Amino acid sequence: MIRRALAAAFLLASLTLAPARAETLPPVTFSVMTYNVEGLPWPVRTGRGKALKAIGRELAAMRAAGRQPDVVLIQEGFRSEIWDLIDESGYDYVARGPNKGQRDPNMLKGQKTDFRRVKYRRKGEGLGKWGSSGLWVLSDHPINWVKSHAYHYCAGLDCLANKGAMLVSLEVAGLPTPVEIADTHLNSKGASGVPRRRATQAHRLQADELKRFMQEDRTPGAPLIVGGDFNVMHSPERFNHVMADYPFEVVSRWCHHRPGACDTQISYDGDAPWLDTQDLIGFLDGEQVTVTPVAVEATFDGASEPVLSDHDGYKVTFKLAPKG
Repeated sequence: MIRRALAAAFLLASLTLAPARAETLPPVTFSVMTYNVEGLPWPVRTGRGKALKAIGRELAAMRAAGRQPDVVLIQEGFRSEIWDLIDESGYDYVARGPNKGQRDPNMLKGQKTDFRRVKYRRKGEGLGKWGSSGLWVLSDHPINWVKSHAYHYCAGLDCLANKGAMLVSLEVAGLPTPVEIADTHLNSKGASGVPRRRATQAHRLQADELKRFMQEDRTPGAPLIVGGDFNVMHSPERFNHVMADYPFEVVSRWCHHRPGACDTQISYDGDAPWLDTQDLIGFLDGEQVTVTPVAVEATFDGASEPVLSDHDGYKVTFKLAPKG
């Protein structure tokens, strides 16, 4: 009897002292929209100040309806009225990319580029930076830190803006680790005003800088979402170079290869929807969090929101699932 009582007491104590098994956190729904807002200054564009304010009001209307993106990635936010957009939109946390005066070391130092940095002065090369990178991140989630890089290479009229990339770390409730978000705008094609070969070469070099920036400044193992204006429309060559030797997957390609996996509320032509647009969003799992796209939609396309730029907005909803 004594032995049985002691055994029972020991068993009860061991069960009481055993550590509780950690519960797996539920998935978090998280949406990101990338939007080139065409915030170019006069006389390049007219009426853009009013349009930026209107975009802010539309984002506020989306918020009132409970369908605002958690994060908005902006390109071409050059004008001062971008602050009107931000104020109207209701986002509590804001970060900006390289400003007009930011200069960073050549990230491709030691790599033979065979690229003459100033060749077409009449097309804007070598005339200095007349504008910032135009990159902004608006977030409903607290921003832990911001890193940015101004591209060393450019071609034509694109050189008048200090194009680059930015990376932010967000604290998302319900996840065991921060989520990192990147925003970028790469060199244009015909709009740059220089021969296609030169614009393509600059685009390739910027893509290489982006990859190096992401390798050096991203937190290893962090879940990652990358968006922006990649200027790859109808150019398999540009797209393939951006994606070469880089592990993130593009949402439109991932969803296209998995019919039914994504609620796709956007029209595509052909078998390569990732080449039907300049605007892309990519993703990469983290060590502690998986990142899975579940819905894709166009915004500011004349359906739910008016057309207020020469680009539509592109919104992707993800499921961020902590690993058990």
